[in-house]
Amino acid sequence: MNDKLRSRALPAGLLLLGGWLAVGCSPLRLLAPNQQLLSHIELQGVKQADAERIQALYRQEPNSRFPLPKLAIYQLGRTFYTPDKLQRKLDATRARYDERIVAARPDSALVGKLLTKRERQTRRLQLALDKGNAIMRLGEPPVIYDSALTRQTAEQIATFLKSKGFFRSRVQYSDTLADRRFSLGRLLGGADSLHRRRVVVTYNVTENAPFHYSQLDYDIADTAVARRVLAAQPASLLHVGDQYDEEIIGQERARFEALLKNDGYFDFRQQYVTLEADTSFAPATVRLRTLIASPASGQPHPRYTIRHVRFITDAGTVRFGQKRDTIRQDSTYFLAFQHNISPKLLNRKVAVHPGQYYNLTNTQTTQRQISQLDVFRFTNVNYVRVRPTSAADSTRRQLDAVIAASPAKRYQETVELGGTYVAGLPGPFGNLRLKARNPFGGAEVLELGLRAGFEGQFQQVSTSGDNQRNLPGVLTTQLGANINLLLPQFLVPWHGNRFLTRYNPRTRFTLGYNFVSQPFYTRTNLEATYDYIWQRSTYHQFVFTPIDLSLVNTSRLDDTFFQQLVAQFPNPEAAAFTFARQFVPSLSFTSLYNSNDFNQTRDAKYLRLFAEVGGITRPLYQDALNRQGILVTDFYRLNADYRRYHKLTPTSFFVYRLNGGLVQPLRSGTTVLPYDKYFFAGGATSVRAWKPRRLGPGSYTSYLFEVDGVTVKRDKDGNSVRNYNVEQPGELLLEGSVEYRFPLFSFINGALFTDFGNTWALQSDDQRPGAQFSPTRFYREFAVSSGFGLRFDFTFLILRLDVATKVYDPTAPLNKWAIRNASLFGSQDQTAFNLGIGYPF
Repeated sequence: MNDKLRSRALPAGLLLLGGWLAVGCSPLRLLAPNQQLLSHIELQGVKQADAERIQALYRQEPNSRFPLPKLAIYQLGRTFYTPDKLQRKLDATRARYDERIVAARPDSALVGKLLTKRERQTRRLQLALDKGNAIMRLGEPPVIYDSALTRQTAEQIATFLKSKGFFRSRVQYSDTLADRRFSLGRLLGGADSLHRRRVVVTYNVTENAPFHYSQLDYDIADTAVARRVLAAQPASLLHVGDQYDEEIIGQERARFEALLKNDGYFDFRQQYVTLEADTSFAPATVRLRTLIASPASGQPHPRYTIRHVRFITDAGTVRFGQKRDTIRQDSTYFLAFQHNISPKLLNRKVAVHPGQYYNLTNTQTTQRQISQLDVFRFTNVNYVRVRPTSAADSTRRQLDAVIAASPAKRYQETVELGGTYVAGLPGPFGNLRLKARNPFGGAEVLELGLRAGFEGQFQQVSTSGDNQRNLPGVLTTQLGANINLLLPQFLVPWHGNRFLTRYNPRTRFTLGYNFVSQPFYTRTNLEATYDYIWQRSTYHQFVFTPIDLSLVNTSRLDDTFFQQLVAQFPNPEAAAFTFARQFVPSLSFTSLYNSNDFNQTRDAKYLRLFAEVGGITRPLYQDALNRQGILVTDFYRLNADYRRYHKLTPTSFFVYRLNGGLVQPLRSGTTVLPYDKYFFAGGATSVRAWKPRRLGPGSYTSYLFEVDGVTVKRDKDGNSVRNYNVEQPGELLLEGSVEYRFPLFSFINGALFTDFGNTWALQSDDQRPGAQFSPTRFYREFAVSSGFGLRFDFTFLILRLDVATKVYDPTAPLNKWAIRNASLFGSQDQTAFNLGIGYPF
């Protein structure tokens, strides 16, 4: 009987304990007696207007619950918050430093250091005192309901609706107390019950019919301005039948200003443009009248022409007692103490010329094209009104254009030291980059890069001593050097740069050398490229590479290593070609559109299209190279990478990526491809639960072999041991990612993501079972991983940590749903930790 009582008393005790915790830990305990918590906001009746824009007008919003319960976190931190103790510590710190500062006088240097330390320590304590400890700042304090802010919100919603043409709209609001039917707080709270202290605010909108334009009229006193405006009417943003929208009206006013500023009206401003709306005619219609006022009664708007253009190429430089030398190039005067940059080249970047009417677009184009040269720190284009000297000049308005460009530092060096941790081995590295601006007087940029380091890599094959499930790592030595020369024009045999200047044409020469050495082989790569680069717009860039030459050589190769590595390639010929001396000539074209910024803070799109063809001219020199022991092959390679960044709120984003690629021999009868041209999946920017370049291909499963390279290794239970450390080249790549990014605390952001993808083989002679692409089964061979990430946004640098686990593994021999084996530290092959710089995409 006692046992039964105990068995019944235990659940009852747990229930009472849970009820006590629910009451004691309720966030409503943070409220003062007369305060209420804003729990929820409902928006009703919005059918045609933009609900998201309306929600952005809320003066108060409930505490965030997703992805983290901010109020609960704040309450947790509140249990450790002791303001009295913090205040005593703050006072003691100030008193201690005051004594030390008095004792340090008259040593001003020591006093300065003490003042700095005092400020740093007191600022930290004051922050904790004002806004709570670190846990409280990670969360959010309770949002105390304020009826005045609710009333202001309703007024702003009403104003917004009228600005969108809902002139007969009404906005009402109500605030009700939430009354839960069952609540432990209500059941056990006693006299001062905590229920009915949560407020739900409801905004009820009655839109009624929106107003549309029935007639558009113009009233322009200046006949010359009227002709120009009416001639550009087809480009108007306002049309009969459109819904009234003050935002579009504001854009139309800005269009008028840009239109007239591009036609010589230097003094014209939006303030001259007013639009009058008349709703007194037909129901739900608006007659809109555009008025453009004159600067003075009966006076027309002045129209300016350019008299002189002066270009100061060393603005900010001062030399006492010396005047700048002046050189005339075409119609532009170049002024400098010493002309270090070719005036002929600079003149091609100037879009403002004497005799033209003032043009705002040409002014902006000039400033942008000069800034893109990377030889000036800043560039300004200013205009000075020419004072008339006669009665005839008073009716002819003129401007002098002054372009001032301050030279950038001629030589710049960058040193980077760091380290990696791969395959259980630390790998220090160092990079040195030297940049020389304008080395030959034509605004060129010359860059020299040197790099050296060690990097751990997973051993590709087993040796007699490898009995572990995973092969040990090996330390790889990497040395490299490259030199780049960037010319601010197309290097072509004809004169076309004057017409191409608006596209920011550039020519780039690159020569690079890379040396890689590890215990089993030594490999070198000498590469030279010749590129044409130009921009269609600020966001859209093209790169055409007519010459890309690579000479690859393997000077040392361990025979045992090679024999075991053959089984990991599509076929023996591909393995032999990879480690042979080879010459890889190609040409390529890249189109890159990216409307985002460095920190990815915009609602943006990204599209990269890449096409490469190699070995087109192989028949011309193949025999001569073969006699030297150098192999050459042909191929074509295509890649498309699309990314979409949806901005949900000012600090949260939903982003996704789709990436696909194809590589194949160009001519029939060829089955080998350069190893660097294959596609790989897995890693920090791909399917993140797999090691870099280790996923796939298809459903192929890789196993560890004994030293003989034929016998598959077995574990103590007799099962075949999988090899997760082998790179898996593929000829077809399909992958994608979906990611939700959100703020967490201060400069720390979070991300929830899911990746999917794989590679496949397309060659019929591929010896890896399950690697071939099949239209009937490929959709069942997509690997899937999910995880959570942290992004540390330091503005100039974004440090990323992602933790991903396998959800579906198409290469698993039995159960492919790997999520059932999910564990954080149980297996290095199930969960991966990725540390990187920048966003994954």
